[in-house]
This record gives sequence, C-alpha cells and structure tokens, in this order.
Amino acid sequence: MSQPIPSISGDFWAPTFAYEHRPDGTVVMRQEGQLPDYAPLLADYMDKWADATPHMTWIARRKDGGEWRHITYAQGRAQAKAIGTALLDMGLGPQRPLLILSENSLEHALLGMACAYVGVPYAPLSPAYSLVSTDHAKLRNIAALLKPGAIFADNGKAFANAISAINNTDTTVINLDNPISGAVRFADLLDADPAPSQAARARLTPDTVVKYLFTSGSTGSPKAVINTNRMICAMQAIVRDCYRFLTHEPPVVLDWGPWNHTAAGNKVFYLVMTNGGSYYIDDGRPVLGKFDETLRNLRDISCTWYFNVPIGYDMLVDQLENDPALAATFFNKLGMMFYAGAGMAQRTWDRLRAAGRATTGHEVLLATGLGATETAPFALACTVPQEKSGNVGVPSLGLTIKLVPNGGKLEARIKGPTIFPGYYGDPAQTAQAFDDEGYYCMGDALRPADPDDFSKGFFFDGRIAENFKLATGTWVAVGAMRAKLVDSMDELIRDAVIVGENEAELGAMVLLSQAAQTMDQAILHAALSEKLAAAAKDASGSATRVRRIIVLSEQPSFDRGEVTEKGSLNQRAMRSNRATSVAQLYSDDPAVIAV
Repeated sequence: MSQPIPSISGDFWAPTFAYEHRPDGTVVMRQEGQLPDYAPLLADYMDKWADATPHMTWIARRKDGGEWRHITYAQGRAQAKAIGTALLDMGLGPQRPLLILSENSLEHALLGMACAYVGVPYAPLSPAYSLVSTDHAKLRNIAALLKPGAIFADNGKAFANAISAINNTDTTVINLDNPISGAVRFADLLDADPAPSQAARARLTPDTVVKYLFTSGSTGSPKAVINTNRMICAMQAIVRDCYRFLTHEPPVVLDWGPWNHTAAGNKVFYLVMTNGGSYYIDDGRPVLGKFDETLRNLRDISCTWYFNVPIGYDMLVDQLENDPALAATFFNKLGMMFYAGAGMAQRTWDRLRAAGRATTGHEVLLATGLGATETAPFALACTVPQEKSGNVGVPSLGLTIKLVPNGGKLEARIKGPTIFPGYYGDPAQTAQAFDDEGYYCMGDALRPADPDDFSKGFFFDGRIAENFKLATGTWVAVGAMRAKLVDSMDELIRDAVIVGENEAELGAMVLLSQAAQTMDQAILHAALSEKLAAAAKDASGSATRVRRIIVLSEQPSFDRGEVTEKGSLNQRAMRSNRATSVAQLYSDDPAVIAV
C-alpha cells in the first residue's frame, strides 16, 4: 500500500473547468474564470522593479569562474536605456533587428532588455548555428529572412566564420572580447545618452515585437516565431496564476537553459524579471565535465523554482542523496522542481520525490507541462503531486484547448492571448498553423490520465507528424514508445529512433549511453538482448513492443536535420536519412538484436 503524500510546499491554482462535447468526438476545455489584469509591456516590469527595488539583484553570473558579478534592477534599466539609444543610432528598428549569435551572458541579457525597452526586435540564435554547423546554411537563411541591422557575438574570434558568412556592409558587428576588424565594442554602447530610449519606450504597444524565436528547423529552414509584448506578458500572468508562490517572495532561479529556446528565454527569464526576482546564470551543463559547475552554484544559491532536463536530474539526484548539505541548500526555499525536454525515468522521479521528503518533511512538487515556441510557451501545467512521471497537466487560465480525434488519438489545439500572431515573412506556414476556428495546431497528441475526468490532466501521446502505422494498420505513438524503450533499457542507451512503418513489428535504431560504449561487446550484446526481451514481454501489443534493435555507429548530423539545437532527435529525418540501417534492421544481419 502506498504511503499518504505529505503536505505539499508552495501555493498553486485549484482550477475548475467548462467543457463542450461535439458530435465528432472533439472536446473543448477551458478553465472557468478570467485572467487577472497584467502590465502590457515588458518595459513596464523593468520600470516597476527598478523603481520599487532598485538594489535588488536582477541578474548575476560568475566572473571568469570566480565571484558573482551582480546587476541590480536600477543598473539594468540604466544600462538597457543607454544600449537602446546606441542600437537606435545604428539604425535598428522593426525592419532591422538585432541578431545575437552567442550564448547566455550578462551582455546578452542587457541587449535583450534594451531591445524590449525601445522596440527593436531581436533574435537570439542557437550558438550551434554558428559553432557546430559546417556550412552555416541555417544561419544564412535566417539572416536573409530578417535582414539584421546588427550582430552581437561575445567573442569575435570564435564567431568570425559565422559572422563572415552572413555579414554585409550595412550590418554592424558588436563584440565583447577579441573583436573582429571594424566591430563595435560592447562597452562603447553604455556611453550613449539614455534620453532617446525613454522617447522610444513611449511608442511601444502590446503588439510591439519583442523577439523572433526560431523553431529547431529539423525538417527544413527554421521558422521565425513572432513574439510580442502581449503574448509574453499574458503568458507570465498565467504563470503567476498557476505558481502563486512566486508572488509571496521574489523568485530566485539558477538556470543554464539557452535563451534562444522559449523555455528558458521566455518562461524562466521573464518569470524572474516580471516578479522582481533574481536570475543566476549557470555556466554548468548536465554533461560530464561541466556538471561540477552546476553543483558548485547550487551550493551557493537556494532557488525558489528550479528547472532542468531529465538527464540533469539523473545527475543531480545522485548528489542530493549523498550530500546532505547540498540537499539542505537545494530544498531550503524550493517551491517546485520542473522538468521538460524529454520524458523522466520513473526511478529518477521516485528518488527526487524521496529526497525532497527526506530533507524537508513535506512533498516538494515535481512536475512538467506542455507548451511550444508558438504558445510563449506556457500552456498546460501540472500542480498536483503524481505517483508516476509524465502528466503534463491541464490547460492554463485564459487558454482554451480543443482536443480533436486524429488517427485514434486526441490532437491538441489551443487558442488564447499567448498564441503567436504568425511566422515572420511566411504567410503560407502561418495559415497552415491554425485551423478554421483560429486554434493553433500544436501537432501534439494527448492522452487523458482519466478518460472520464479530463481535469486529472493528460500525458503526451506523441507528435502527430512522427507517428506511423504498422502493416496491421495499428497506429504507433512514436514519442511515448521512444521514452518507454529508453527507460526499459536501464541506462544502456541514451536515445532511440522508432521504426516499422508498414512492417509487421516495431524496431529501433539506438544510440548507446557513455557507459555502454565502454562495455565489452559480448557483454553489451547480452545485456541489450536481456533488456529488450523483458520490455517486449511486458508490452501490451504490437504497437508497443519493440522486437529488434540495431546500434548506430554514426552520430546524428546537425546539418542534415537529424538532431535539433536542443539535442533531440528528429525521428522522421533519422528514418529517412538512415534508410540503409532501417533495411538492415529488418534483415538477418548478425548486428541486429532481435527477440
């Protein structure tokens, strides 16, 4: 018998719902009530906190790996206004945005705030477009679309090739260190007169574009998602309604997530700023060799809200269980733990909850949600403690979700003030993104936790575009199947591509974990066979039973669209590009492990 769940920390919504059931099986669902009023501009929040708490840390980062360098709200506003004037003097504006090529930094934050303050759109791009790509094709396409008036890269030398690939005589280059020839130094921007910024700020409206965030572009050229003040500020009002503890005391966040991605760049970054909190940039990463920096930072900073990807929590929970001092600091003020980006292994879920209870004596919410770049991103959220991982929750206040039967599943479509107005320069793709009632088509399938009570939340049921049918005509939920296979292989594989379209049974091309790559081949083969057989035995049918796998020796290619800048695999691109391996998988080749 399971133990009663201790009282939960934090303060969260308690929503009720209204439903519409249509004859074709479509269900329309929304929270009852109205979204509270909120400030319409991001500049309003910077002004609010710079006036109310001028000495509060807005953002901080360790200087050269040493002590924290802090920027207060008053300093942040003053510097953003000076930078804003400098950008306007360069001729930047709605038709001449700023491109940011480099990763999270204090300078990146100031540039972004300056742009929001004076109405210059900016586009924070994945550094992979500049530093990983060998042909810079995606970067060239982005520059051709946006026609930037200026480009910022912190290190001119490191980004010189990328800048050369897209620069022209009308584009100003801004560098922090190792500037390339003709570049403006970032420090020089701070000398501009802030007065013109104040005049520009007066012309802003809720529909003023803040930024362009690019989708991963895994199936072609990345699309520029228009992000306005209206959608971001509405999204943050929804976040405050959901995570009500954020309003009790200023949030404190330590985060490594890249700002070119909506989760960190919109939800987390503005979660802190709109609530007058402090954002600590984490230069650690959930990878070997860099995670020690995250642990060092977590020993310094007690967060009130914490985000990581599942692999990051896999690494963190080991430390929390074996270092009581770290656990005490980590859970000291924590309102909740949030994960996204992939499915969390049940064993990690259980261990994290146990660590929270052991340290605090109460339940620290561990949860996930569902959103998209096009939804700003906050859309569905789970705030009720769960025994199993994966419940993405219910639709947020102010949003309406339409669940449409599609291929035996429920396709999610959303309408509300946080939905993007379109893709910049691409009316055809914009039109395709919305249905005839104006709902944004997320492309995700959802499965209700309780078919008789949708208020219990939903589980992600795969991408509609990724799913396929077996020869039996049975639909395969690729996303759910991938997560299940990775979990069942007990850390022997780090990812998998599910295949079997028009075949009699499912197969998978797998990528080995770092630990598995060092194992003796015979021992590895036996271990993979054993785990695969056990998983197949537990499966309920052909659409959930992988019967054959093959290990990929060639790593996924960024330039070929096989892996996104977030590190996730594009299932369709992998299946298409690896047709030879797929054919090999359904042969008698001895490299195939079959049960």
